[in-house]
Amino acid sequence: MSNVGRKTRENFQETLQQIERLLQRHRLIEGMVHKQAMAKHDLVEQLVHKQNLAELSLRLERLHPADIAQILEALPRPDRLTVWELVRAERDGEILLEVSDAVRESLLEGMDSTEIVAAAGTLDADDLADLAPDLPEHVLSEVMGALEPAERAQVQSALSYRDDEVGSVMDFDMVTIRADVRLATVLRYLRRFAALPENTDKLFVVERDRTLVGVLSLEKLLLNPPRQQVGAVMAREVVTFSPDNRVDDAVNAFDRYDLVSAPVVDANRRVIARLTVDDMLDVVREDSESLSLAGLKDEDLFSSIWKSTQNRWPWLAVNICTAFLASRVIGAFESTIAHLVALATLMPIVSGIGGNTGTQTITLIIRGLALGHITPGNSTRLIVKELGIALLNGVVWGSVLGLIAFALYGQWALGAVMMAAMVLNLQVAALVGILVPVTMQKLGRDPAYGSSVLLTAMTDSMGFFIFLGLATLFLT
Repeated sequence: MSNVGRKTRENFQETLQQIERLLQRHRLIEGMVHKQAMAKHDLVEQLVHKQNLAELSLRLERLHPADIAQILEALPRPDRLTVWELVRAERDGEILLEVSDAVRESLLEGMDSTEIVAAAGTLDADDLADLAPDLPEHVLSEVMGALEPAERAQVQSALSYRDDEVGSVMDFDMVTIRADVRLATVLRYLRRFAALPENTDKLFVVERDRTLVGVLSLEKLLLNPPRQQVGAVMAREVVTFSPDNRVDDAVNAFDRYDLVSAPVVDANRRVIARLTVDDMLDVVREDSESLSLAGLKDEDLFSSIWKSTQNRWPWLAVNICTAFLASRVIGAFESTIAHLVALATLMPIVSGIGGNTGTQTITLIIRGLALGHITPGNSTRLIVKELGIALLNGVVWGSVLGLIAFALYGQWALGAVMMAAMVLNLQVAALVGILVPVTMQKLGRDPAYGSSVLLTAMTDSMGFFIFLGLATLFLT
């Protein structure tokens, strides 16, 4: 971890501990006041309540919405709701966008329709589109009805795209200019803004029908003579995106070309929105924080036992089925195991190393898919390469394990079976490690979702079958 990352983490931990101490003191004092008998007890209790929360409210006021969101995710539900009530209403919308889907759901449950509509009303069209899927239907209708026609159309446009398409994350807040005006005119035009849209590093140069003709960087605007025309200094080669492009491809392009912002254009090259580096970082963060490798999808750390249990059921059920399958494979070779008890101690090694090999392959493939490095043209070569690596590892480490088996049990045939089983199971592991995530992506699913579960099932079952099958053929 870098020094900056470590410092940021330490700062957050310190802030979280301060919030927790204030909440603990609040509960302690309120409990003491509640138990005491005194005149005007209700009034005193109310005043103490306000005084205790005033310091906490002031502390929250100094924090960025993203920091408050992170704190809300780290607090148990009662404390989370206490903090949420202290946040100024005009900041609700920003914070709801920053928290995870599961925590957002818990916060929205405690808000009435009026509060949700007020929070949504503070958001831009692209942010509102992000929040819309989590809003109750009647609340969303009320929010949409309060929008201006143009903004309503923008929200509906963003909602019409899938989550993995550029259109779902595009930003409608941007600055466009004409090519036939002077830079001095552009500067006067920009001074009319109270603030430029965030991450504005360039202005989009368009014709009257909003057809994109180039971009003018702020650097060019500031360093060239004011009398120059925009068309003379603008860049005509522009990286653009279509709303139906894959978000992963856009992330890769932002990384490759060091982009801060880029235009989104329709089929006629008319500018309809833009992408920003913030949008791309959000996508990367969501991917990196995903729990999908464990079969989980965005679980609230402090959700109820029942809800968390339900969230984990599907893949546990799959695990039970795969474990039962592995047990039936072993059961089919009971007579072989009874004949040579050493097999029972050696077969977990074959399946375990196969699982490790498969995990290495599957991690590489998921990363390659995310970065767009794997295509139909190079997939065959990749499969051959991974099978070659598995073959070499199988021969080398299978030989090592074969020698160890011989040293322990004094049987050359057992050592040879151990080596052959390792070679074959590592081939299976490599093949499954490639095919499972690639197949998941072709089916329109997250390549990481449940891949580890399926990998373990295959390497265990096939490892037992191969090892015990070879033992049955050559040792009995």
